Amino acid sequence: MKRVTQKSYSNGDQSRSSGFCGYLLTFFSFLLVFLTFPVSVWFCMKIVQEYERAVIFRLGQLLGSAKGPGLFWIIPCVDTFRKVDLRKVSFDIPPQEVLTKDSVTIMVDAVVYYRVFNPTVSITKVENANHATQMLAQTTLRNMLGTKSLADILKYREEVSEQMEVR
Repeated sequence: MKRVTQKSYSNGDQSRSSGFCGYLLTFFSFLLVFLTFPVSVWFCMKIVQEYERAVIFRLGQLLGSAKGPGLFWIIPCVDTFRKVDLRKVSFDIPPQEVLTKDSVTIMVDAVVYYRVFNPTVSITKVENANHATQMLAQTTLRNMLGTKSLADILKYREEVSEQMEVR
């Protein structure tokens, strides 16, 4: 019978250093990181004002709650963020014809004031919160005035305005 032996291919006690090329590559790597750090910080550091909040997404998934005000860090190419303004916003509802309860056509317009209370919900649940608010205000105005007669609208203008505010 033949006997089979295994040969060991390990280096054993020999220790190899990385040599001149290894040290040179390490030096240039550290040099590259050191030189590009000031530029890369500007891509990672974001500032949110006192009246804003930032909603951050990492690879498309929501990353916690809204951040701000102040500084926060993102990872470029991995994180995206959207700023949400928390200040009161106003817009005009253009004049439109509304049919009242007593079948009278009237032209009405309005001014709407709104403010975002939950920035995360305004970004994740609605595609365009500003447009959605405008459409909701127009619909609410038509529905409210459509249930009242012209005399009631003219007589109770302030009460109608308060009812619109509650909705």
